[in-house]
Amino acid sequence: MIALTKDLIDAIEQRRSVRSFKPDPIPEPTLGRIIDCALLAPSAGNIQPWKFWIIKRPEVKAALARAAHDQEFVAEAPVVIVVAAEPRRSAARYGNRGAELYCIQDTAAAVENILLAAVAFGLGACWVGAFSERAVSQALGLPGDLRPVAMVPIGYPREKGKPVRGSRPQRPWEETVVVIE
Repeated sequence: MIALTKDLIDAIEQRRSVRSFKPDPIPEPTLGRIIDCALLAPSAGNIQPWKFWIIKRPEVKAALARAAHDQEFVAEAPVVIVVAAEPRRSAARYGNRGAELYCIQDTAAAVENILLAAVAFGLGACWVGAFSERAVSQALGLPGDLRPVAMVPIGYPREKGKPVRGSRPQRPWEETVVVIE
């Protein structure tokens, strides 16, 4: 029998989108561990079709905030991690489905690991997906074969907020879960 790790369940239940950060820097070892967690995400065929940018430079964070339709909290976070997919890497093994779906699923798994690792370190983060891919690519000088999938501003939360569970309505099981026995 597999024992549940209560800390993981707690992290899942405590995770929330944080959009207000203290200016305090994040220690390098902590950032390294967060990226290590991202790298442990599952990926189709263990292809690992991802690249990660750790942005601290204010002018680049400001460009990313503009690319994210002026979501200023992106620029205010001490760090922004941009996760990009490598569609060609997945396509080499899985064709169009790899390029159009698997690399996106794989990077999404890595983003979720980043979010949960941030909680484990007492940090706040927000998954930002509303942005101009072109503007993000230009701000970071990404090669044309990479596709920015998510931006994750990270920092110490300015205020203690409510975890997701209980703070917003959830669709009931009857509408979202199907059991086939």
